[in-house]
Amino acid sequence: MKIKGTGSVLPKKIVTNDMLSEFLDTSDQWIASRTGVRSRKVISDEKLEDMAVEAALLALEDAGMNAGNLDLIICSNVVNEYITPQLSCIIQGGIGASCPCMDINCACAGFLYALDIADSYNKAGKARNVLIVCAEEPTRMTDWTDRRTCVLFGDGAAAVVLGEGEGIKGISLSAASATDKLWQYRVLQPTPYITKEEHDVPLQMKGQDVFKFAVKAAGKDISKTLSDVGVRPDDVDWYLVHQANIRIIEAIQDYLEQPESKFPVNIYDHGNSSSSSCPILLDENRRKGLLREGDIVVLSAFGAGFVSGAAVIEM
Repeated sequence: MKIKGTGSVLPKKIVTNDMLSEFLDTSDQWIASRTGVRSRKVISDEKLEDMAVEAALLALEDAGMNAGNLDLIICSNVVNEYITPQLSCIIQGGIGASCPCMDINCACAGFLYALDIADSYNKAGKARNVLIVCAEEPTRMTDWTDRRTCVLFGDGAAAVVLGEGEGIKGISLSAASATDKLWQYRVLQPTPYITKEEHDVPLQMKGQDVFKFAVKAAGKDISKTLSDVGVRPDDVDWYLVHQANIRIIEAIQDYLEQPESKFPVNIYDHGNSSSSSCPILLDENRRKGLLREGDIVVLSAFGAGFVSGAAVIEM
């Protein structure tokens, strides 16, 4: 399959580090030096599902397609206001599609997992045109009195339309269960029979463990995928890496022995937007003209689970 169109939508509310320092024991220097984030886009009066629909329509327009051309919709989402129906069904109705649709929750690696599902459906002869939408609001998962987590995240939605072509050269996925390193619990509706103790716990993160996993997993996934498709790291034009932390991105650069110039970033004014991070970065750099036809691009993402993945694509 080949990328035919992309689109992305961000909330209008910009929250700077200085704004956070008004109610947190932190500062712009403290946050930026540890994460690279100086501001982030945060949902205020927007609805995530509306942003997802808008991103999908932008991607379809960019691809020169309409919703009737789609054979499958895959939505990557960790949490939203709907328990049911699934977000992909809401997107399907919002764009006027009639094809099957599904949601997946693969944390920040969701875009890579969705790519693999789309490619597999295509190879099985079950889908020619696939819409992937990543819509995330991780700012609704964090404790806004906890400076270790709330400063990291921003919200956003992005979409990619895939069609016939030889763009996807290879994908590698991996997982290593470590549920005590990055997690969140929520209390479900009560029943007359529940006797177990339950707690609402906002997003918790063991930063050093996540850092080590991210660098190791990304390096391994990227190296394996490049080897599988016979591409050298030096032959890659661009590395689009999940925008989780600037230090992680720099460590991946060092691991691969590749220059900073090959790693476009937007973490400075976006923060970590979970699975929408990579496709937002992809869309923004396509629209700026940085990514051109024929460029070899590596995508890499990692997240809670732990799960991770990498893909080699030709634009």
